[in-house]
Formats: sequence, structure tokens, C-alpha cells
Amino acid sequence: MVTLHDVTWPVTPAMTVYRRNPRPRLRALSWIPRDSANLSALAIGLHTGTHVDAPRHFLRRGGDITTVDPARLAGPCVVVDCTSVADRIEAADLRRARIPHGAIVLLKTRNSERPAEAPFDPGFVFLARSGAEHLRRLRARAVGTDYLGIERDQPGHPTHKTLLGAGIPIVEGLRLRGVRPGRYVFLALPLPLAGAEASPVRAVLVRGIRWPG
Repeated sequence: MVTLHDVTWPVTPAMTVYRRNPRPRLRALSWIPRDSANLSALAIGLHTGTHVDAPRHFLRRGGDITTVDPARLAGPCVVVDCTSVADRIEAADLRRARIPHGAIVLLKTRNSERPAEAPFDPGFVFLARSGAEHLRRLRARAVGTDYLGIERDQPGHPTHKTLLGAGIPIVEGLRLRGVRPGRYVFLALPLPLAGAEASPVRAVLVRGIRWPG
């Protein structure tokens, strides 16, 4: 039986946003019964909720979101149990998980237990530089995390630069509560926003299908 898990952060005006980021705002331009149709405009930061970072986010000469190969964000995936990690995910934590080469890797931490509209927590669990270097050596197809950033305010942003510099897209803001660690098929496709360093996505995990190849 095919099972689908929607792991996208709900977009609401009250949702958690990274500090200094704007909250999303949906504005009605026309509405029934005053008008013949409902029409709205959305104002949203590109790093709101579940989104993909492109190299341009932290690399001076990095490509924008249109340069990210969608194939990197669709395919075999492993959800890694990092719920016992209290602060930062190091390479040693990932070695114990026996992550296969070339997979999309999603890191499930205690971050997923936070309510979707809780105040921003600057002490979220994050991926340390050594963990990013380990995933780069495994040639991860993409790396995802269950909070609004994959690292805190690390000097020089080594986690982002290690992954993005290797062409590994970063998916932030996943909601993995209730998702069991293990193997899935993952889909999270960004909008082709020319010049943008990121894009919101709708992310799903699928179990019970075989990915071609």
C-alpha cells in the first residue's frame, strides 16, 4: 500500500518564522459576492516555512534557484533519527546511522516536536560542519532539516557553504513529527524564480513505491 506523508510547514500569518524574516500575508484583491471571482496576492519571504536554499544564498558566485536540478529533490530518501541529539549533529552521529551513498538525507530531530506557530527558538538542533562534510563525502543528493535553518549563526556559515559548494541543495523547514525513520521517496520541487536564492516548496514523503533506477 502506498502511504504519503505531507511534511510541509503550514503557511499561516501566525507561523514560526526565522528572526527578522517577514510573516506571510495573503491580501484579497477581489472577492465574491462583490466581484465575479476571488483573487488574492501573496507576500512571502523566500525562506518561509518549507523551502529550498540555492547556492546563491551563501556563495557569491552561486547559481540561483533556477540552476538547482529538480532531480536532486526527487527520489530515494532516508529519514535519519537524530532525536537524541541535544545541540548539534556531528559526523559521528551520522556514521552510526549507516546512511547510503547518493541518497536524499532528511534529519529528524527534536525540532519536529515544536508547534508550527511557536515563537522562534534560536537554540534549535542544527547540523555542524563535520556532519555536513560527512554528507558531502557520501555524495548526498540533497539534505533536509526540520527547522527553519540548517545551522545557527555559525561564523562563516560552514554548513551551508560545505553543502551548497558541493552542489547539494538544502531543504529547510520540514515537519517530520510522526514520520518514522527509514527509507522513502521524497519530492520537494521549487518554483523557477529567476534570480532568487531560495524558493518555498510543497514537500512529501512516499512509502510503498519503487523509484525508477
